[in-house]
Amino acid sequence: MPEPTDKVTEQATPTAKPRTALVTLIVAVALFMQNLDGTVLSTAIPTMARDFAISPVDLKLALTAYLLALAIFIPASGWVADRFGARNVFCLAMIVFAAGSIACALSQSLAQIVAARVLQGMGGAMMVPVGRLVVLRAVPRSELVSAMSLLSIPALMGPIMGPPVGGLLTTYVSWHWIFWINIPIAAMGVVLAIMFIPDLRAASPPSFDVIGFGLIGPGLSAFLAGLSLLGVEGVDMRVIVATILAGVALIAAYVRYALRRGDALIDLRLLAIPTFFVGIVGGFLFRIGVGATPFMLPLFVQEGLGYAAVQSGLITFISGAGALTMKAIAPRLLQRYGFRRVLVFNGMVACLLVSAPALFAFWAPVGFMLAVLFVGGLTRSLEFTCISSIIFADISEDQLSRASSFAATVQELSGTVGIAIAALVLQFGQRIDGADTLNSNHFVACFLVIGMLAVTSLTMFRRLDEGVGAGLIPGTSKARCKKPGRVHS
Repeated sequence: MPEPTDKVTEQATPTAKPRTALVTLIVAVALFMQNLDGTVLSTAIPTMARDFAISPVDLKLALTAYLLALAIFIPASGWVADRFGARNVFCLAMIVFAAGSIACALSQSLAQIVAARVLQGMGGAMMVPVGRLVVLRAVPRSELVSAMSLLSIPALMGPIMGPPVGGLLTTYVSWHWIFWINIPIAAMGVVLAIMFIPDLRAASPPSFDVIGFGLIGPGLSAFLAGLSLLGVEGVDMRVIVATILAGVALIAAYVRYALRRGDALIDLRLLAIPTFFVGIVGGFLFRIGVGATPFMLPLFVQEGLGYAAVQSGLITFISGAGALTMKAIAPRLLQRYGFRRVLVFNGMVACLLVSAPALFAFWAPVGFMLAVLFVGGLTRSLEFTCISSIIFADISEDQLSRASSFAATVQELSGTVGIAIAALVLQFGQRIDGADTLNSNHFVACFLVIGMLAVTSLTMFRRLDEGVGAGLIPGTSKARCKKPGRVHS
């Protein structure tokens, strides 16, 4: 079978590419909306659980349902963007996300909020990876790190604004309003995208991989749904195990199928590129630990430490402030120390700080919590910038859409796995203790476990060569650039 072509054409706006900063900021509107939505929801979980008369931990399904929809539909995002145009898909995705937000605001039960979050996820599955693809194609490779940092700045305002906004709305108005705030943001994003984003698409996109989608979509959904249902009362364990095994079987069938096909939906051949392999696997392991934090931290502060939702929001937002601060200095740190050293040494600190909230159960002055969370935000932001950039270090232009879809799928998969593991550890500790409600001691083991999972990522990052990725950093001497893709065995 001939290799698919991803050669990009731009229709109707041949001079749009130089406006890279403006395009990047428009795409960041979508990232801002998504990140704001997730952090606002996390802060409101205890209050929503009381309204739905369920355990707060069971509301993990509202978070994992969204991630589940992302994992199912993201694999198709690259092909859809190439076929119908990145701008068109990006705008439609924001409209679907807004519709899902309206459904969330009108929800009156766990089943309704889960269904609404799936609709949101269908929009997010196209919105964020397609937006990232627009940026990847609009900027020169030497400016990629700077563009990713610029892309992240408005997006990181979501985690900064989300907790206090969610706390204020939940405490003084109603949790339903945390979803209504997405509507004007989505409307602004659609208008700006239509005005300024070029209509980038592939000149001759390959045919859609129907068989691959039929295997990987149901496979991921079954696997992640089974993990999410672990620990939920009223669900037969035999059903959960059967669902997980069915998912694993379909994923295994997809792997066998994809290795034989040149234009598979998720191109597993990309893993033969060493930097892509290290970034994907190392990023997955790191995000398993870090991905559980937005769910666990507000729950811990409110249910474990006894703070109100508004107080919780005013404490946990500091992590987002740390992440935003780091984006301004990340390129300079990479220019001085290189990807390998930053990923390894910063990663050690970041993983320790993932577990650090366990200390709050024993000694929790507000100043101490703020300091730990701020530095944790700094280190995680730097690690994410490195991972997001190194993945594309040796990816060619015709591989960008497939690499972007692959990376985005793995990222959402890791978040779902992280939340499922953290919730399971939390529920297990509660049952051993025989307690009807959560207390601070139940969270200690949870933070330690997710920190240990995150630290396993360092085994992958240590394999990178000192000079890998130097070509991504502006101002780096060519003498420092090693042969692309070199890693230590």
